[in-house]
Amino acid sequence: MYFPSPDTKGLYFQAFGGRRRCLSKSVAPLLAHGYRRFLPTKDHVFILDYVGTLFFLKNALVSSTLGQIQWKRACRYVVLCRGAKDFASDPRCDTVYRKYLYVLATREQPGVVGTTSSRACDCVEVYLQSSGQRVFKMTFHHSMSFKQIVLVGQETQRALLLLTEEGKIYSLVVNETQLDQPRSYTVQLALRKVSRCLPHLRVTCMASNQSSTLYITDQGGVYFEVHTPGVYRDLFGTLQAFDPLDQQMPLALSLPAKILFCALGYNHLGLVDEFGRIFMQGNNRYGQLGTGDKMDRGEPTQVHYLQCPIALWCGLNHSLVLSQGSDFSKELLGCGCGAGGRLPGWPKGSASFVKLHVKVPLCACSLCSTRECLYMLSSHDIEHYPAYRDLPASRVVGSPEPSLGTGGPQDPGGAARACEEYLSQIHSCPTLQDRMEKMKEIVGWMPLMAAQKDFFWEALDMLQRAAGGVGPGPSTPES
Repeated sequence: MYFPSPDTKGLYFQAFGGRRRCLSKSVAPLLAHGYRRFLPTKDHVFILDYVGTLFFLKNALVSSTLGQIQWKRACRYVVLCRGAKDFASDPRCDTVYRKYLYVLATREQPGVVGTTSSRACDCVEVYLQSSGQRVFKMTFHHSMSFKQIVLVGQETQRALLLLTEEGKIYSLVVNETQLDQPRSYTVQLALRKVSRCLPHLRVTCMASNQSSTLYITDQGGVYFEVHTPGVYRDLFGTLQAFDPLDQQMPLALSLPAKILFCALGYNHLGLVDEFGRIFMQGNNRYGQLGTGDKMDRGEPTQVHYLQCPIALWCGLNHSLVLSQGSDFSKELLGCGCGAGGRLPGWPKGSASFVKLHVKVPLCACSLCSTRECLYMLSSHDIEHYPAYRDLPASRVVGSPEPSLGTGGPQDPGGAARACEEYLSQIHSCPTLQDRMEKMKEIVGWMPLMAAQKDFFWEALDMLQRAAGGVGPGPSTPES
C-alpha cells in the first residue's frame, strides 16, 4: 500500500483572474492514501485516493492573518463516500454545467431472504456537487464489475458509459432534470455498439466530451464516436461518413503506433503513442493543435518538437502539456487561445506550444484547466508515469516541419536546416515586436534545458521592454 508524505501529494491551482498570479495549494486530507485523480466542479473539488475514498474539498469563507474574511478555494474537506472506483461529471470545460457528481462504487447488498450472507455489487450514486447530498442510486447485478465511468450528451439525455473489467462498454440514459425529484426512476442498461459490433475489442480506457467519445483498446488502437455533424466536421474535415441515424458507429483512427493515453476537447484531441510522440487532430482556429499554424487537421498530425509528455490536456480552444526537462524539472507548455489568462504569460495565445509562466510542483503528474483555474495534481507514484520506448532506427524519418528536436548530434544537417527556417520566419515578421514574439516561440520549440529556456525568455523580455521604452533606462529606437 502506498503512503505518501505531505511533500509528495497535493493539489495546486492558479486562478486566472485577479491580481495575484501565484500557485496556491489546496487543503490536504490527512487520511488520503495518495491522490489518484481529481475533478473540479462549479463550487468545489473532488479527489479520489488509492483505497477508494472520495474527498469533498470545499470552497469557504475563512479568516486571514490580518483578521479579514476572505473566500478561499478547496480549504476545507469532508469524506463524501468510500468504496469508490471512479467518478465523473458533465464533460464540458465550463464547470457551471457540473451540477451532479456520478460515483461508481462497490456496496454490500443483502443476500437471499432468510440468510445472513451479503454480496458486493457495483452501483452508481449521484450526488449534488453543491452540498454533497446523494439524490439517486442505481445498483447492478453482482456478476457485472465496472472500472470506469464517463458521461456524454445533454442534461435531458445524459448517457452514462460504463467500462467493465473485461473491456466491454455498457450504457444507460438518465434525465438529470428529474434526478432531484422524489420518484421512482427506471433505467435500462445496454451493451454499447462498439462492444456489440466489435466483440473482439478489449477497451482499456475511455474519454468523453459533450458530443464525442474516444476508446483506447489493449492493443493501442483508437475508436471514435461522434454525435453531432459540427463536431464531426471539425475533427475529420468532412461529413462524408457521418450518419445522423447511427451516431454510435465506432470510427477507427489510423495511427502509426500503439496509443498510451489521450486528451479529448470539444472539437480537437491529442494522442500520445508508445514512443512518446504527440499527435493532434481537429479544429485549429486558435492554434490549439500546436502545429505552428491555424490550419485544421482531419487526421492525427505529429507535433515534432514536443515529445514524451507526462500529461496532456485539451480544453475548449487551447491545449496543455506537462513535460519534464533533461534536468528533471517539470514545465507546463500550452498553445491556442490565451484569453482570460488560460495561457499564463501569453495573453495573445500561441499557435505553437510555449512554456507558461507557472511554477510547476516537482511531483506534478496530471493537470486540468477550467474557466477560472489551472489545476495540477502532485503525487509521487513511480508507477504513474508512462513508460516510453525508444523509436526504432528504421522508423526515424525526416520531419516535414522545422524542429531542432529531430536534428540531434547524429543529424547536424537537420538542425542547420531547422535554424535556417527559423531565421526565415523571423525575417518575415513585419515589426521588431513581432520578431521578438516569434523568437520566444522558437526558444520554446528548441530542446533546451529549462534553465536555458528561462534565461532566453527573460533576456528577450528585457530587450522587448527596452525596445518599447518600458524598461528602466533610456531606450534606443530600432530602425
